[in-house]
Amino acid sequence: MFDWLVSWWDGVEFWVVGLWFPFQFVLVMAVLLPVCWGVALGIDRSVDRVSAALGTARRQREDRG
Repeated sequence: MFDWLVSWWDGVEFWVVGLWFPFQFVLVMAVLLPVCWGVALGIDRSVDRVSAALGTARRQREDRG
């Protein structure tokens, strides 16, 4: 079902492997840095939301008690 995707990915891998190392490094950094930044931003926002929700729940519990 995903044979076309596997074939495409293999082609991309072979192309990257065939590049000169400095070009490989720049290409990987150009892709990895934004992806890692996005993942870190998503984790940060998720933790902020969870901590805000837990903080609200704690305040409500303290107000009742």
